[in-house]
Amino acid sequence: MNKKNNAQLVFNALIAIPWLKLLSFPLRYRKGFMIGFLCVIFLFSATTECFAAQSEYDVVVVGAGAGGITAAIKAARMGVNVLVIEESSWIGGQMTAAGVTTMDDLSNQKSGIYLEFINAVEKYYKERNKSPNLGYFGNRTISFEPNVGQNILYELVKGVRNAGGKLDIMLGERISSVLIEGNKITGIKTERNNIKCKILIDATEYGDVIPLAGVPYRAGNSVSPNINPEAMIQDITWTAVIKHYPNGVPEHLKAKSYLTNYTEEHKRNYSRYVTSTGGDDPWRTPQNLTTHNAYRAMPDSSLPGFYDGSKINWKKITKTGVNFGNDFPGRIGWEKGRSGLPVRYLDEPDLRRTVNRRAIIKTLNFIYYIQNELGGAGKNWSVADDEYYSDEALDIARDFVTPEWHEIVRRMPVIPYVRESRRILGDVTLTSQMLLRNSLSYRDGRTNLEFRDAIAIGRYNLDLHNSGEARDFEPTLNESAASIEINRPRANFQVPLSILVPIGIDGFIAAEKNISMSRLAAGALRLQPICMMTGQAAGTLAAIAIRENVHPRYVPAIKVQWELLKAGVNLSLAKYRDVPHGHKYNAATQIASMHTLLEPLSYPHNPSYNKSDSDNWRLGVPLIKGPPLGTFGIDRLITERDRKKLLSNAPRGFSLPERVTRGEALEMLIRAILDSSQ
Repeated sequence: MNKKNNAQLVFNALIAIPWLKLLSFPLRYRKGFMIGFLCVIFLFSATTECFAAQSEYDVVVVGAGAGGITAAIKAARMGVNVLVIEESSWIGGQMTAAGVTTMDDLSNQKSGIYLEFINAVEKYYKERNKSPNLGYFGNRTISFEPNVGQNILYELVKGVRNAGGKLDIMLGERISSVLIEGNKITGIKTERNNIKCKILIDATEYGDVIPLAGVPYRAGNSVSPNINPEAMIQDITWTAVIKHYPNGVPEHLKAKSYLTNYTEEHKRNYSRYVTSTGGDDPWRTPQNLTTHNAYRAMPDSSLPGFYDGSKINWKKITKTGVNFGNDFPGRIGWEKGRSGLPVRYLDEPDLRRTVNRRAIIKTLNFIYYIQNELGGAGKNWSVADDEYYSDEALDIARDFVTPEWHEIVRRMPVIPYVRESRRILGDVTLTSQMLLRNSLSYRDGRTNLEFRDAIAIGRYNLDLHNSGEARDFEPTLNESAASIEINRPRANFQVPLSILVPIGIDGFIAAEKNISMSRLAAGALRLQPICMMTGQAAGTLAAIAIRENVHPRYVPAIKVQWELLKAGVNLSLAKYRDVPHGHKYNAATQIASMHTLLEPLSYPHNPSYNKSDSDNWRLGVPLIKGPPLGTFGIDRLITERDRKKLLSNAPRGFSLPERVTRGEALEMLIRAILDSSQ
């Protein structure tokens, strides 16, 4: 039975209860019943969106993760009719439903809907005298509680609806097939609905819509139709959110006995990371529990007290994520001794369920280890009782956990943290070499290596969780194990629009970890911030394609860029002192830099990091001072040389007044280009 039917039955049963009789119950039972009743009311209200309000939408987004929900919000803001279909009961994907709430962001380029989200997180905790500056053993990043993150996303959805936008969400529903006529997507089928659409966005954690739509794709180091089921992909982790109970762990959340596969090998694995005698160095293991908790620390709304991520405050941390030493398969390895997981995990439902169950159990045993093997340090820590409560993880692991574990498992995240999915095959495949080259833009204070069709900025290393043996890489894309260091981006990089659209199929856009890129590039683009940024671009692309009645592949990049820039998204790697963020010609200047429409007076300079490179990637180490800014000369009158440069990029019939500033001329040119591409 589906989630909505369950909720409806329980709701009807509760309404039918003779309430006067409840008054005869002892107080403690009345209180417990009321709490349970309110929870069911919340569940019922949340699941009332589980059915499509109509049978036809402009855009259907499958997957309500970081990329999917952002794409949906942006497209709906632009006036198109959007439906989001999500298999789980949560929205937010890896950053809420999977519990990875520490934002993996090194770019210092928060903008667009991602910035709206972060601002809302900061406002929420400021009002409660809490700091969200936690995680990564420091106070440089942002983290939040999963339920807070999801609620903020729902507030963004509510804002769209209040403004007249059409955005429906269908939870607990799975897509079963994609409707195609010729090479054009026309709709989808779910377990209970047939829904027509003009554009389909795959934002699932695994890229599950890709094969259903007949889209060519990569998986591991193989390419369809010749997918190698034994090719390897990255580990998954079924995380947990744990918190400190100052008065002792409630009885129903105590891990009193380990699960059947808690072997000495598992115990040794956990002890590599955390021991009762471990140190406090974030970059050496084993660590003590206090240091471990500073890695994925998050604010704790359930307890009073203020702390940020500064080392002096680590002992004050009372809530954290368990995402350290519990990767599956992690150090223990796959059944055949291979590092990582086989591609079969993506394609075989039974294997996916088996792997997910084993990942859950590995984390449960880690919780047992914390409570029972670390002495007094861990005895008052268990799963948080104010984040998750569902049977979604329990349904996967039920036959392999004893009843005493059930209440713990119900408080586990509802989906795993998936690091690698299928990836569409586009006209362009982003590689680690391309990321490196792009990140070197302006390093010499001169050379512009920006992507002309950039739609997002990110920064991260080429991070693979296992699956890094020599045979696991993609030599056809000139990548090997050595590329991890050789091609490591040296600064911020851009994401090009061209990798969001596959070859061969019209009406399809990718918006998560499934865009057209190599495995190593995916290691840098799989994180929450960049998924939100690419999601916003995907929603923008979809809305423009609907508005102009063209396939997404035929939408000029400059149109997507202009819309994103006007929405406050940063796209260019060039920064100029005379055109700060918020300047009326900031968007025009960014377009000019990416498309080389006009030369600046002086380029910005991206200094050489040299030996600081490796330290700079340590997430707990402050970033070095930003690069010197350039000067654009935005308010200067154009010269004859400027005029020739501008006219060489102009559509036929374009002209400029005799006296015009560089900013005014750029704005005029860009609008002419936009109009000419109608």
